[in-house]
Amino acid sequence: MREAAIPKIVALVFVGGGVGALVRELLMLQVPAGPDGFPVDIFVANIVGSFVLGVVAALQARRRIGDGTNALFGIGFCGGLTTFSSFVYASVVLAEKSPQGIVVVSCYVLLSVLVGYLALRIGQRIGGA
Repeated sequence: MREAAIPKIVALVFVGGGVGALVRELLMLQVPAGPDGFPVDIFVANIVGSFVLGVVAALQARRRIGDGTNALFGIGFCGGLTTFSSFVYASVVLAEKSPQGIVVVSCYVLLSVLVGYLALRIGQRIGGA
């Protein structure tokens, strides 16, 4: 990457991250918690982010998008939308509030990882089509 392109890439990551964070906040305001306080909002954000990242990664691997698009969507948007710290915090809160504790948290963590993985792979297939 040329040095002249670095400010553009940084700006794209900044804009994408801001939009991703805004979308995450809107999800948190609009999506109600599930049974036992299951953090549906963060779950949805992680799945959508995994899907988008899968599409972006596949498109970039096939050279259908450039570094700028990857910076905007793959790094910025997905980074702002999905955060591991939110995921872990939601897991701790769920464990503390749920009568079933570790069982509910285990389901949340397992579902988040498995469905996120599947969403990413589906995104890769769609992006690679």
